[in-house]
Amino acid sequence: MRVWACGLLAAMGFSCLAMAHGQARAGATGNYVDAIDYPSPEGGWDRFFDLEASLAGGFDSVCGDTFCEGDYSNLRPLSYRCSVERTSGIIGECVWTFAGSYQDIDPDNGKVKVDARLWQCRTPINPGTHIEQLYSALEPIGPHDVLHKLLPGGNKSIYDGLTECL
Repeated sequence: MRVWACGLLAAMGFSCLAMAHGQARAGATGNYVDAIDYPSPEGGWDRFFDLEASLAGGFDSVCGDTFCEGDYSNLRPLSYRCSVERTSGIIGECVWTFAGSYQDIDPDNGKVKVDARLWQCRTPINPGTHIEQLYSALEPIGPHDVLHKLLPGGNKSIYDGLTECL
């Protein structure tokens, strides 16, 4: 999935440098880490990427009837990321990045005209939410339901965050 996302970004004229694992984290000593690095370096790798895959499956199951009906009908999730306070496990924020494009053919010269766009959708996480609470709330359910499940301690879902963004 990472290679596909990087290829899509490159085709859209964006850099893939930050997508390489560890590159953005090299030498990081601040208060926050990527969720895949909580509770230890790469300690959350499997759980977080399983969550990301579940979210992508959920998006695919609702896309055609919702977000993908407009100009950007080929909307694709690229990456889901959460920052986590390194000592407490409290989530700083989660952002889901999407790319979409619209293509049209110029009938006079045969050129393909592309209108490409990126979206950075913040998940409406309640302050003080621990990463384990997010996993517990979203892991045991199916891909379609994962988007509609209420986030811990609140009355919003990831789907609600997407409707405010896309």
